[in-house]
Amino acid sequence: MEFKPILEMLSLCVTIIGLPLAIFIFVYEQQKERANEEEEIYQLLSDGYTDFLKLTLEHPDLKLQSRTATPNLTEDQVERMLAMFAILIALFERAYLVAYDDDLPPRKLRRWASWEDFMREWCRREDFRLALPQLLPGEDPEFAVYISRIAKEEAAKASA
Repeated sequence: MEFKPILEMLSLCVTIIGLPLAIFIFVYEQQKERANEEEEIYQLLSDGYTDFLKLTLEHPDLKLQSRTATPNLTEDQVERMLAMFAILIALFERAYLVAYDDDLPPRKLRRWASWEDFMREWCRREDFRLALPQLLPGEDPEFAVYISRIAKEEAAKASA
């Protein structure tokens, strides 16, 4: 058998089998890389929330781990609480911007549900809800609408 027909046959095999296989592997690796990036982003956001919770423990006088508003705060305590609420809003906004979409696939929806649970938990606190108008100017408009809706829903539940 001559060398040229063998090369042509090998070339044809590469074109028929190798090229589609290479495209499949490329697409698979891209999806895997995207999934890893999403997981890393989710982990960074979760670490940020954990750090915030540690911050609340460093200020026990504010009683931020309780479900109710903290009464009779001094001016200094109110200022610290508002600063901590601002940190929390920034974290929630970041999570909203990178993790939320109107049409999330099931895996992403499960992750987002945990963030919405965190938002609802904080919106159950009357002092957090009352601080929102002061905290939301300058934030992403869609996020502001989203968390304001959650706050209204939680306020309605509290008064029911």
